[in-house]
Amino acid sequence: MEKQEIRTFGRRHGKKLSARKDALVQNILPKLAPNESESNDILEIGFGAGEHVRELAIAAPNKIILGAEPFINGVAALLSAICDDNNEIKPEYKNIRIWPDDVRLILNQNKFKFSEIWVLHPDPWPKARHEKRRLLSTEFLNLLGATLKPDGKIIIGTDHWEYFDWIGEQVKNTNLGICNSQIETIQTRYQKKNMAHTDATKYMILTK
Repeated sequence: MEKQEIRTFGRRHGKKLSARKDALVQNILPKLAPNESESNDILEIGFGAGEHVRELAIAAPNKIILGAEPFINGVAALLSAICDDNNEIKPEYKNIRIWPDDVRLILNQNKFKFSEIWVLHPDPWPKARHEKRRLLSTEFLNLLGATLKPDGKIIIGTDHWEYFDWIGEQVKNTNLGICNSQIETIQTRYQKKNMAHTDATKYMILTK
C-alpha cells in the first residue's frame, strides 16, 4: 500500500529571518533534534514562539521537553530566547529539544512515549469548509493516545468554544477519557490576542 502523504495546513515561513536567527537555525537547531535514547517526557505541539515550552523547561529541569512547530519563524523565536548573546544555550534550557516539522512525522515513528502532551491554542479553522483541517480530529487524538504513557495526560487549551465542543465530540470515538479542569498556564501571545473574543480559555485534560 502506498503511504499517504501528510499534509500540513498553515504557514511554514513568515518574514525573512534576521542574520542571528538564521545562524541559530543553521547551527543550533540540529543540536536540539529529538533523540530516542533520551526520555522525551513532555511534548508541546504547535508551540508558537515557545513561551510555554520555556516555562515547561524551567518547571521540570529533570525532564526532556520536546517542542514541535512547523513554522520556522516560531522555531527561530524560541532559539533566540533560549540562547545567550554568544549563541550558546542558556543552562536553564538545556533540556529543550525541537522538532521543526509536522509532529505526525515523528509520532508515526512510534519511538517516543510522553507523560504530558500539550496542545495550546491550535488553529480552530472556524469556517465549515475548513473543518477537515482541524488538528484535533479523532484520528490525531488516537495517534496521541498511542504515544501516551499509561499514567500520562493530554492537555488541550483553546479560547474557541465551538472548537472545544467539537474536540469533545471527537474524543467520544477514541479510547481516551475527558477530565475537565481549569489549570494554570502562562499567557502566550496567542492567548493574549484572544481571536475568538471569548471570556477565557477552556481546557480539556484527556487520559487513557
